[in-house]
Amino acid sequence: MGMSINWFPGHMNKAIREIKEILPKVDLVIEVLDARLPYSSSNPVIAKFCHDKPSLKLLTKSDLADPLITEQWLAYFRQQSQTQALAITTEKPEQIRALIGDIKQMLAGKEDKLGNLTALITGIPNVGKSTLINTLAGKQIAKAANEPAVTQGQQRIDLRNGLILIDSPGILWPKIENPKSGYRLALAGSIKNTAMNHEDVACFGAEFFLKHYPELMKKRFKLVELPSHEVEFLEIIGKQRGCLGSGGHVDFHKIATILLLEFRAAILGRISLETPEVAMAEQQEVERILAEKAAQKELDAQQKKKRKR
Repeated sequence: MGMSINWFPGHMNKAIREIKEILPKVDLVIEVLDARLPYSSSNPVIAKFCHDKPSLKLLTKSDLADPLITEQWLAYFRQQSQTQALAITTEKPEQIRALIGDIKQMLAGKEDKLGNLTALITGIPNVGKSTLINTLAGKQIAKAANEPAVTQGQQRIDLRNGLILIDSPGILWPKIENPKSGYRLALAGSIKNTAMNHEDVACFGAEFFLKHYPELMKKRFKLVELPSHEVEFLEIIGKQRGCLGSGGHVDFHKIATILLLEFRAAILGRISLETPEVAMAEQQEVERILAEKAAQKELDAQQKKKRKR
């Protein structure tokens, strides 16, 4: 399955430049990740520029994710240098407010002359970053919405409790090298609906759910047995839900939309789309592909030089 994601709003280039400029003044980088897809929602742009800074990985929407896999991710991140990781949900504001104490403990002794710590908070669109900031601040500061790419400018927020947050817009990288990550981001709603094909994304999701969460699918759709193929599964649940078009055929766009919405709201159950083990294998493959592309580019450049002589 191949999917091209053509969505990189212009303000995101500006956001990346601003992050590079602000980093020397920052004590901590808080990266807000989707607990259902921590690898795919972790931005390689952030990793590239922030690798030498203390890091706090916040796995949001943990109430929607598979709790056993979330524990694997927390252990995976905590073994990394200068990194702490916590699972949170915006449904529990007291859990979010407790982060202020965690951050102060993590960075004890690094306060400036006024006793303040500065943290850059970043994350891909629609991951819950704005809701997190508003909860920490105790008031509406950042724009929050269910549609990706709402926050467009960097903001400095003094919480007046020893912590200053620098909020950057939700950043997507120009090209998603791993096609599976692209599908997962689309499945989770981190990419605008206009940038993807609903039916393709639903087929990817259905295939994954049948393989990794068969019992949840049986329970949700009241099925004794499951089909082996995702298209057949969509046809069965499409008929069940009355998603029929002309001639009594299943309207795939309608049932695809329903499946995506039910996954995003955890109506299907608590589902995670990747494990650390899967992520590491996929990352190795991405690095191999990038190395091949770089080698080919170098070879093309050398051949071009020879032709000019």
